[in-house]
Amino acid sequence: MLRSVLQSALLRASLPMKGDAQNLTEGSLHYGIFFFSLPLIFSNLLQILFNVSDIAVVGRFSGSIALGAVGSTTTVVALFTGFLIGVGSGVNVIVARYMGQRNQEELQESVHTAFLVCAGVGLLLCLFGEGIVSGLLTLLKTKEELLPGAVCYLRIYFLGIPALALFNFGNAVFSAAGDTKKPLLFLTASGVLNVLLNLFFVVGLHFDVEGVAIASVTAQYVSALLVLLSLRHAKEAYALHGSCLKLHRGKAALILSISMPAGLQNAAFQLANLFVQYGLNSFPAIVVSGHVAAQNADALVYDTMAAFYTACGSFIGQNYGAGQMDRVWKTYRISLLYAFLAGTLLGSGIALFGESFMRLFTTDPEVIHAGLFRLHIMGFFYGCSAIVDGNLAASRALGKGAVPTAILLLGVCLFRILWIFTVFAYFKTLLSLYLLFMVSWGITGIAEYAYFRKAYGEAAGRVA
Repeated sequence: MLRSVLQSALLRASLPMKGDAQNLTEGSLHYGIFFFSLPLIFSNLLQILFNVSDIAVVGRFSGSIALGAVGSTTTVVALFTGFLIGVGSGVNVIVARYMGQRNQEELQESVHTAFLVCAGVGLLLCLFGEGIVSGLLTLLKTKEELLPGAVCYLRIYFLGIPALALFNFGNAVFSAAGDTKKPLLFLTASGVLNVLLNLFFVVGLHFDVEGVAIASVTAQYVSALLVLLSLRHAKEAYALHGSCLKLHRGKAALILSISMPAGLQNAAFQLANLFVQYGLNSFPAIVVSGHVAAQNADALVYDTMAAFYTACGSFIGQNYGAGQMDRVWKTYRISLLYAFLAGTLLGSGIALFGESFMRLFTTDPEVIHAGLFRLHIMGFFYGCSAIVDGNLAASRALGKGAVPTAILLLGVCLFRILWIFTVFAYFKTLLSLYLLFMVSWGITGIAEYAYFRKAYGEAAGRVA
């Protein structure tokens, strides 16, 4: 049923299909981007279901201390997973470009090199995370009563990082080919498994924090295995074959030149948010738990918006490779508009029904009250972040990664850190802590837009 609905939608979008791949250089962009993004939205939401279901289960069945312990790791988890998602988006750009050029040899070399690059990055991040977990949480002044559970959760969770890296590799390849259905189906299966295992370990075996961590890691390896098996049996030129695995230095350098800035882009937000967590930890544990529960809205909204950024990268990548700069510009405008509307509507809905949202994670009235304060400040402004991420995705799809990342590091990471030690340090209120998000979006977004206009003009000149 799901397959027939999606194929019907793609037919309406007039996107020619070859096997499971799609030609994104033809047809309606309004329909094409929207229906291309729908499976990505569900895929992204299912991907964050791992951590969100962990928080919901421990919050409902193990109490506020367990909720705070797992929730205190959210920013750290997002730092690592965000980096890997960024790396995957870089793979998406390169693969989509060679698909647009119809260059099968270059495409095959890129896919197999990308697999090795992503596998290596995932393993290194796993080892790095295991080595710094205790020191990092202590440095962030995690509450003493929350620290043991937080350390335990992260030590287990980091074991799943290599699987997450490989899933994002496969997801990037399929998305570049215009096939967003397979990753959705794989994440659906692993997401359901994650929830069932959470309930089994926490409610059935009373494993608490350890249980939800084991459930997440198991689900991540299942999703990675499914996506790799699907690539192995694919009939298209982007299929993955063990005999073709070879690290082509030129391709690796190209992939890293796009992927590393993209990964740093995503990580920069979370790196800055570590300092937000530092400021938050100066408040009582009840406030921290309320923030943790409310922060789940961030993942729901941002990952919904991120689907349109992935679509932006795939459509721009193929059309830039095909030399169709008019469709590049239209893709940029449409995807940015869709992302803004998605963020504004979803964020506003969560803010308006904030109490019901909070009760998904806790029944403690004080925790709910603390979380509602954050939702009512942040909810109506989520869409404004599109001006940052949308322009970044578009610049990266044109092969420009270093300068946009530098702008992001200055406008988001450095600015937020300075805000914590100046404005927040002076007022020491939750309002002064949360306002830094909106201010940094505005400053950084204007600079990113100016740079994309410049990059687009240069790219159009080369194509002409």
